[in-house]
Amino acid sequence: MSFRIVSWNVNGLRSAIEKGFLDYMARSEADVLCLQETKCTPGDVQHVTWPSGFVPVWNSAQKKGYSGTAIFSRRPPLASTTGIGIPEHDTEGRVITAEFDSFFLVNVYVPNAQPELARIAYRQKWDRDFLRYLLRLQNSKPVIFCGDLNVAHEEIDLARPKENVGNPGFSDQERDGFRACLKAGFVDTFREFTKGPGHYSWWSFRSAARQRNIGWRIDYVMTSESLRPRLSKAWISPEITGSDHCPVGLELK
Repeated sequence: MSFRIVSWNVNGLRSAIEKGFLDYMARSEADVLCLQETKCTPGDVQHVTWPSGFVPVWNSAQKKGYSGTAIFSRRPPLASTTGIGIPEHDTEGRVITAEFDSFFLVNVYVPNAQPELARIAYRQKWDRDFLRYLLRLQNSKPVIFCGDLNVAHEEIDLARPKENVGNPGFSDQERDGFRACLKAGFVDTFREFTKGPGHYSWWSFRSAARQRNIGWRIDYVMTSESLRPRLSKAWISPEITGSDHCPVGLELK
């Protein structure tokens, strides 16, 4: 039996619902749908009837209308937790971990380094602490982590690399943080199936960037090396609108 994971930074769940999110959710065929930047609490959407079979887990930021993650699952996890156990990192609703029979699934919204790299020192600490958290989980069973990682790994992962060297999302520090995950054995699943350029998951709202495909690939589904034989397909869905990001996905055998 296959297992289908979809990850999407919805840039405000209430806004996404107004733009057709529930229809997408119903037809996505996802076993688990991981959302980032929900910008809401469960109470803010208590009037919503979710498509049949989906059970939510929420991690909302303490700051109202900011950050936040959610997992909607049609396959009930064995257990779920929020945060990574470090108070400094756990006030912004950035991580949910769901345990399934054969792996942990971690939904993450990685902090942005901010203009002029104002938050880069915090981002580097986050990257180190988050990787340690993933490796602790991996001591028990394989790990899948997915979400908005707020970094384009290589030049192929953004439309205008030369103009963006050193900018948030394409700084050496952030790219080194991503490479540390690869060195630790995690697999960038999209690149297992698609090697070429022009595949992006985020576009600025300015200058008709999406229509011109001037974008960045900053949303990922990553897995432990031991899950590589189970990778069936991975994809990006730029045709799905409703956010400045689009969904990305992975199917396991």
